[in-house]
Amino acid sequence: MRQPPLINSKKTTPKLVCNAVWKIFGDFSKAAQVFDTQYWPPTQNELDKFNLIGAVQQASLEIYDGEIFVIMGLSGSGKSTLVRCMSRLIEPTRGEILFNGQDLLKKSNKEMIEIRRHKMGMVFQHFALLPHLSVLGNVAFPLEVQGISRQQREARAMEVIELVGLKGRENYLPRELSGGQQQRVGIARSLAVEPELWFLDEPFSALDPLIRREMQDEFLRLQNLLRKTIVFITHDFDEAIRLADRIAIMKDGHIVQIGTPEDIVLRPATDYVSEFTRDVSRAKVLHVSSIMQPAPKRTPKGGYGGTILQSAKINAIAAQLKSASKPFAVIDEDENIVGKITRDDIIDVLFEG
Repeated sequence: MRQPPLINSKKTTPKLVCNAVWKIFGDFSKAAQVFDTQYWPPTQNELDKFNLIGAVQQASLEIYDGEIFVIMGLSGSGKSTLVRCMSRLIEPTRGEILFNGQDLLKKSNKEMIEIRRHKMGMVFQHFALLPHLSVLGNVAFPLEVQGISRQQREARAMEVIELVGLKGRENYLPRELSGGQQQRVGIARSLAVEPELWFLDEPFSALDPLIRREMQDEFLRLQNLLRKTIVFITHDFDEAIRLADRIAIMKDGHIVQIGTPEDIVLRPATDYVSEFTRDVSRAKVLHVSSIMQPAPKRTPKGGYGGTILQSAKINAIAAQLKSASKPFAVIDEDENIVGKITRDDIIDVLFEG
């Protein structure tokens, strides 16, 4: 089972930090006063007055090493713009973006190109594969751009092709692959450079539901192996709660809440978030640790019916417990008993009790 990264610890420093990031689109020639520090930040009325669009407004967040951080919101909420600001594919209007403690907004264009080539991987909704190159050629392409020798880049490309389950198809052209296979090529290409930070912008949204589920499983398998720091964009809340360690929800350019899937569903910060999560089953987001009872000092009479990890989600273990006559021991990753859980506890959640 995938374990969440250690966050908010004194021993953990953020991999990526956004401090009060803004991205405003429009003609600034008549709006100089809006950008005068004396008047910063601009109000919505000021933006409207000069026909400016605040695509991202005062966005602040921290992303930790090994974390899957999902940014979600409806179309037009600013999530894709924010992620492009993080990598400076789009220049932020204002703010600070720190990557490994260094301000990316102070880097030259040449320095940013090198950072994107060597330390960042990117996967987008549209696969953008080169149609005239084979799978091997597509995956090796970013390494070719780096100037790596053909023997080395093809060896590395074959490693990641095997990692994403495409061994045997390395000589296929993109048109000879299914949609899911093409997306695997895109993932392999982004992993070939061994990025520290991995951006995925709605990578599965164009896929059929069954293939999408398969790619989510593949994504989690890769994360278990690689432990990348990931920024993942989606508008699908079910996808977000399945993949995320933490979620940021955006609306009209603003980040309205950041938290774990449990935080977002059980403690929505605004009416918008509450409406966003209204139809989400709690069993999909609650962990066993959230509903378990204290561990008894002695083993219950008749013993336990089995053991359950405290990090397991309720929907994953419901079938196991719903007909159990004995309580189950809840254990941590070191197999210490930290609580117990019963059939009735599960039924309460499944029926939203």
